[in-house]
Amino acid sequence: MPIIYHKNLPKGGELGVWRIDESEEYFQDRLELFPSEVRQLSAIKGRLRLEWLASRWLLHTMSGRELRGACLKDEYGKPYLTDSDFEISISHSREVVAVMAAPYNIGIDIQKEVRKIERIEKKFVRPIEKDSLQAVTRIPHLHVYWGAKEALYKAYGRKLLGFVRHIHVDPFEYDLAIGHTTAAIHKEAYHGYFDLYYEKVEGFYLVYTIEKQRLIL
Repeated sequence: MPIIYHKNLPKGGELGVWRIDESEEYFQDRLELFPSEVRQLSAIKGRLRLEWLASRWLLHTMSGRELRGACLKDEYGKPYLTDSDFEISISHSREVVAVMAAPYNIGIDIQKEVRKIERIEKKFVRPIEKDSLQAVTRIPHLHVYWGAKEALYKAYGRKLLGFVRHIHVDPFEYDLAIGHTTAAIHKEAYHGYFDLYYEKVEGFYLVYTIEKQRLIL
């Protein structure tokens, strides 16, 4: 299936969502993987292989380039493209993959709704964030908070980041018509400030973030 959602971002950035109906062979025949990517894929098992392949194909499709660069991971596990100045971020939720690429720091998350998210609420929601939850929108609101923390974690890109301790999402009223709030990451000398956007795409919660400012004190 082709891209089911595409959005242009400032300064040439893009994000896209692909619903996976294809086989591994479909993507392998088109990607012409680099040896480093073949080694990376060989360590992946099960359904994750298909998601890995689909995300690389989506990145290439959005780029509009005839020749693709390898999509690798740095020492912290953050994906990057060779031969490109663009930052990238990748997320998947079984049936779909979402990717984001831009010439600035970014993070993306996509997820299907699950009721059990309430069971892990205390692991990612700060008290001030919890106070913004309303009974009628509690479940979708929690999914946006979770997606926000995941997207910000990816934007930070260096792991060892506590969802409650270090990632602060400014409390907001859940409203898809607005779909925006702000957030910050504070860890030791690093202080990053972000715009945060959320929407729903064919029943999936899509959350992405763009870094506005970074301070190293």
